[in-house]
Amino acid sequence: MPTVPGRSEQRTSRERFDDLALGIVTEIDERWQDRLGLVEYAVEDTPQIPDDWSLDTVPLSSLVRGSGSTPTRLVLFRRPIEHRSDNRGELEALLLTVIVEQVAELLGIDAEDVDPRYEGL
Repeated sequence: MPTVPGRSEQRTSRERFDDLALGIVTEIDERWQDRLGLVEYAVEDTPQIPDDWSLDTVPLSSLVRGSGSTPTRLVLFRRPIEHRSDNRGELEALLLTVIVEQVAELLGIDAEDVDPRYEGL
């Protein structure tokens, strides 16, 4: 990759996260495309949590089912996922877990059937 003036050659944590997520999403989406239909995948830094949020945990992702011409949307929340990961291996494992569980929910099947690497939390 050529050097861009004014840009660090070091990859940011956001870029590393996006690359890991894209790799996992691409692999799973290609495997299940015939059943998934149109799904938009996105990464946001943090979820929008309402003021009256009463749970002790912060969501790691969001799945909004599409209808008609509106695609399903699966959003990964980067900061909460990174916060729970101490290294790249843990980050990759957690991303796989979150993505597989959301795809399983969408397909109505067990997470273990979506990807053989799934181990659950």
